[in-house]
Amino acid sequence: MNPKKLFRLTLLGALISIASAQALAALDAKDIARLGTDLTPVGADKAGNASGSIPAWTGGLNAAPAGYNPAQDYVDPYAGENPLYTVTAANMAQYKAELTPGYQAMLQKYPTFKMQVYPSHRSAALPPGEYAEIRKEAATVSLADNGNGMVNYQSTSVPFPIPKTGLEAIYNHMVRYRAGGYHYYPTEMVVQANGKFTPVRRDVSVMMASAMGNPEPNRLYYYLGKVTSPESVAGSQNLVHEPIDQTTETRLAWTYNPGQRRVLRAPEISYDSPVATSEGLRTNDMIDMFNGAPDRYDWKLVGKKDMLVPYNTYKLASHTLKYADIIQPDHLNQDLIRYEPHRVWVVEATLKPGQRHIYGKRVFYIDEDTWGILAADLYDGRGDLWRVQEAHSLQRYDVLSAIHISDVSYDLQARRYIVSGLENEEKRARFGIKAELKDFSTAALRRSGR
Repeated sequence: MNPKKLFRLTLLGALISIASAQALAALDAKDIARLGTDLTPVGADKAGNASGSIPAWTGGLNAAPAGYNPAQDYVDPYAGENPLYTVTAANMAQYKAELTPGYQAMLQKYPTFKMQVYPSHRSAALPPGEYAEIRKEAATVSLADNGNGMVNYQSTSVPFPIPKTGLEAIYNHMVRYRAGGYHYYPTEMVVQANGKFTPVRRDVSVMMASAMGNPEPNRLYYYLGKVTSPESVAGSQNLVHEPIDQTTETRLAWTYNPGQRRVLRAPEISYDSPVATSEGLRTNDMIDMFNGAPDRYDWKLVGKKDMLVPYNTYKLASHTLKYADIIQPDHLNQDLIRYEPHRVWVVEATLKPGQRHIYGKRVFYIDEDTWGILAADLYDGRGDLWRVQEAHSLQRYDVLSAIHISDVSYDLQARRYIVSGLENEEKRARFGIKAELKDFSTAALRRSGR
């Protein structure tokens, strides 16, 4: 080969390697200095927006309102507010710039679907120790060379406070703060076109590996869930050990079958395999809006936008409600859903050539203050909008976390939907639980089955 040509190719390769390393590099001191100044401690814009519809962040809701009793429901700090306006099919053109394509489709398809928009409150707040950990690890955490894992990750709940790629924003969602661990009783309902549903109840424990005293290498969290009703599926259980990098080590999952009384490996609990109780309406990687290995998609960070999203949905969390008050034909009772203007990161996931998944494209809308995905549009292989997801968020001021209270996925083609996580008729969740690795072992799964 011509020496000059060889030199040019070598130089080009070196430049590509440098650019790649820079793209995956941790934040420098200049960027880190912005956290707590023009940016919030988690990387959101501290200032409000130009129109004033989104206020500045001033610390969030970091203390319980007067009258809060931990044994009762959350006190809604915004209960006295009225909607500023309501978006319907008749006036949606006026608000189109702030509506996801999914919400536009819902408004057009269902005459009874509406979005009541309230004043925006940037209520998100984390414990001070989390802010310190975010700042500390931002200087060292980076994406792995293949992008499907993190290097030097320890315990921070926002490894990439100033994301440069779509994958970094998605990892922020997947590791966001969960108060260390929690035990809750989520209910799942598949709702038919006529509004009929059967609650599927679970008893679930989730523990972040970083909150355990003896975590295994390459572990993000541990999950143990048991179906408690209806009788036809009661007793079935799933155990998951979630890796940080699922391309070097795939998800470890087991299932307990009460009929066989056996614990079996369950590699199918991943990607687009359907959740067993979802009647095909929910894939395993739709749980928590998105979870699991991201390697089948190319991820694009589109940018930040002002959008109308579910926020501070305290009303929906009330234990005074029955599921029949919430569930309606075609969609949830929209009088119980509070929408607010907020800034979100828009991340677009496009299926890689040669990869298989039922969704050819997914667009996620990630809250800048909590890093939780609040809405998602899911497209089929033809490029048609297929399903619309939304998550119902509130600031849990007792533990300073914004863990979703529920999420819903509307199937526009089947005219059915599935809602997951509701606890209105169940016992209240417990946060900050303590657990050991043995509590999430296959032996523990077997004992729980007996």
